[in-house]
Amino acid sequence: MAKKLAGTMKLQIPAGQANPSPPVGPALGQRGINIMEFCKAFNAKTQEMEPGAPCPTVITYYQDKSFTMDIKTPPASYYLKKAAGLKPVGKRNRPRGAEAPGREIVASVTAAQVREIAEAKMKDLTANDVEAAMQIILGSARSMGIEVKG
Repeated sequence: MAKKLAGTMKLQIPAGQANPSPPVGPALGQRGINIMEFCKAFNAKTQEMEPGAPCPTVITYYQDKSFTMDIKTPPASYYLKKAAGLKPVGKRNRPRGAEAPGREIVASVTAAQVREIAEAKMKDLTANDVEAAMQIILGSARSMGIEVKG
């Protein structure tokens, strides 16, 4: 007999850093998901990844209180900021793109770095090949005020 689906939810959690404190704990708790079980499973699955990399996660939970999770690759903007070497700024101490993309260039990356990012993100993109994936990454870079050289 198949499990009864109760719902799905999306969270973005830093790799290897899931813990019961907000925002993870309350989001899971109000849906009846075992918080500690989720945190242990998530941290175990993301231990190979770079610590602290934001991981979009789709959690499917069932009426019997069990769950499955699909952990995606970090967002393109995360990889672009890292490749461009943008330093953390602002009150949350995170690297930021341009205030006025299109008119302002905050950093630059090489075409080789864009290809590397496209290859890393390939499984989560709707592109058929690496060239199409690179176009998606180029669009993200342009909208962040990051120039692509080469």
